[in-house]
Amino acid sequence: MAETSETRYRVGGMDCAACATKIDTAVRRVAGVADVSVSVVAGTMTVRHDGSGNLKAIEKRVTGLGYSVSPFAGSAAPAQDHGPHDHRDRGDHAGHDHDHDHAGHDHGKKKIEGLHGHAHAPMTGSWWQSRKGRLTIVSGAALIAAYAIGHLVPAVASYAFVIAMLVGLVPIARRAMMAALSGTPFSIEMLMTIAAVGAVIINAGEEAATVVFLFLVGELLEGVAAGKARESIQSLTALVPKNALLEDNGQTREVPAESLAVGAIIMVRPGDRISADGVIVSGESAIDEAPVTGESTPVRKGVDAVVFAGTVNGDAVLRVRVTAAAADNTIARVVKLVEEAQESKAPTERFIDRFSRYYTPGVVVVAALVATVPPLLFGGSWGEWIYRGLAILLIGCPCALVISTPAAIAASLSAGARRGLLMKGGAVLETLGKVTMVAFDKTGTLTEGKPQVTDIVAFGLSEAQVLSRAAVLEQGSSHPLALAILNRARADGVPVPPAFELEALPGKGVTGKVGGETLDLLSPSAARERGALDGEKDARITALNDEGKSVSVLLVNGVAAGLIAIRDEPRADARAGLSALKSAGVKAMMLTGDNKRTAAAVAGMLGIDWRGEMMPEDKQRVVGELKRQGFVVAKVGDGINDAPALAAADIGIAMGGGTDVALETADAAVLHGRVGDVARMIELSKRTMRNILENITIALGLKAVFLVTTIAGITGLWPAILADTGATVLVTINALRLLRVKM
Repeated sequence: MAETSETRYRVGGMDCAACATKIDTAVRRVAGVADVSVSVVAGTMTVRHDGSGNLKAIEKRVTGLGYSVSPFAGSAAPAQDHGPHDHRDRGDHAGHDHDHDHAGHDHGKKKIEGLHGHAHAPMTGSWWQSRKGRLTIVSGAALIAAYAIGHLVPAVASYAFVIAMLVGLVPIARRAMMAALSGTPFSIEMLMTIAAVGAVIINAGEEAATVVFLFLVGELLEGVAAGKARESIQSLTALVPKNALLEDNGQTREVPAESLAVGAIIMVRPGDRISADGVIVSGESAIDEAPVTGESTPVRKGVDAVVFAGTVNGDAVLRVRVTAAAADNTIARVVKLVEEAQESKAPTERFIDRFSRYYTPGVVVVAALVATVPPLLFGGSWGEWIYRGLAILLIGCPCALVISTPAAIAASLSAGARRGLLMKGGAVLETLGKVTMVAFDKTGTLTEGKPQVTDIVAFGLSEAQVLSRAAVLEQGSSHPLALAILNRARADGVPVPPAFELEALPGKGVTGKVGGETLDLLSPSAARERGALDGEKDARITALNDEGKSVSVLLVNGVAAGLIAIRDEPRADARAGLSALKSAGVKAMMLTGDNKRTAAAVAGMLGIDWRGEMMPEDKQRVVGELKRQGFVVAKVGDGINDAPALAAADIGIAMGGGTDVALETADAAVLHGRVGDVARMIELSKRTMRNILENITIALGLKAVFLVTTIAGITGLWPAILADTGATVLVTINALRLLRVKM
């Protein structure tokens, strides 16, 4: 097994998918390179190589094409080469290869450089400060000067326009030659160079100079548009404050947020942004999570609640224990994940790439035929038909077509990430829209995952007295049912005096004394053994059990004094979320390991089909059966015990608060645990596919119209380049609409 390394680079100056294709083709030709992934929107390139090649040669190839390139800080990490379908060397949060059937999700932990670096070079600052911006301004100035000189001295006008054209064309022609030498002979730059030189030869120097300037304007607009898409996801990183208040030996001092270690305690004042992922140690406050989740209503959080970096503390001082270093906080990982997702191509994108590989040479052949056949066979004017052939060359530029898919997918991935909907690449985004069945786990997915007291039944005491005595016995216990009783006692404000002679009764319950009373909190079967239950009380317990509730019996001095029923309640938005799926024509089913009585009760409340008492392998089997029945299946779970079923499904969606498992195990993740987000993810996918179809229609439609008008002699070089640039800008703007999608 050959040992391979991965190196990540920042690439500056990329502004369309054609740029990425040129870079990809050129770098693959360098000795020792095994694989290349380029993302226009992220402005990154990841190169897998066996170490035999020279990394400087890679950088030289990229700079030769006219782009800036710089490796992320750090050194390349070795990774075992496991063959074409095993992507274990893709780093901590790498996406999967979605060409195979999710056969096995292996997540070896390997660091690669640049994993958490975010020095974002491309298209920073104002447009006029970029290299393309300066070249466009100079070319425009040269064109104006040529017009002025031509007006003053008509005899030298043609020479002035040729010089003005060369100002812009020389850098374009240089890039065309480098691309041709690197394996991309039919680049947009090459078509542009041939058309401009041809125009000069047939004495259309003024048009040639104008077309070169318009081409540069179009490239600049593409760069600005690509920069907007890039900023949309990178703006997330700006949410995290630079500094934090660290508690140190009873004192607080300001330190850089990136220096915070896991386990450190930080203080967050009202109105401050929280500077790290963590758990609240003391204090209770309303947390505004809108910057990260888009959720407009602040969420009330207290001790032991999880908080995210970048969210805003509302009305009280909080002490927070840091649970993730700055490089690993939720926002950093989301940004990293989205960047990697943008490097993985969707099936439509791969098809468009293959299509353009044949489309562009086809355009060159058509242009050559238009330029030569009418003069040779029908006595047409050479100048006129060569002019039309050159115009067709410009119309045929595939920029708008090639960017139609990646621009829309990048915008959707970014829009989703800003709302806590993570999708690992275009393939996942495309498949989501085809989902016809969603299989949900129950605990922690459709339900809160935290049992709550639902009923207090008192016999001879008040409900508050029953709750108070039960809470007395559960003090100090960390069992989920005990915590449910203690939380309810705290919420209701009932007194919980200290107990004496507390003793656990294994398999039965707990006993103790308080205020002269002997108290027991027992399971129904243990209470029956004591002879404490009569027929009426047994009937109440059975009725509560039938509703999927666990029941504990309180005995005071050996006599049944009350019942406490506990159940893991559905999430507040579960019913609405399932209803949204139904409205979208997607069926839903609940798969749970819980007993059938509990499963039936929860499924009944939510109006959903269900299967109960299932082991992880049973869930995997059911997912396989659903697929054989013709369903496209998404499995939603917590990413741990559901791993086999998540892997077996067409799409595995992890539900959770940004845990490592949630981000790594599945193909997609719903960070904020809302059932309704599954429907939003599917809707975003459908909207994206519609957007891609619109983009392809715009790109090919405009080209078809101008192809006909050019052959007919109605339009010339200027409209041709405007059509190409206009289509590219229209397609990009249409794709960027997805960034503003309301979900």
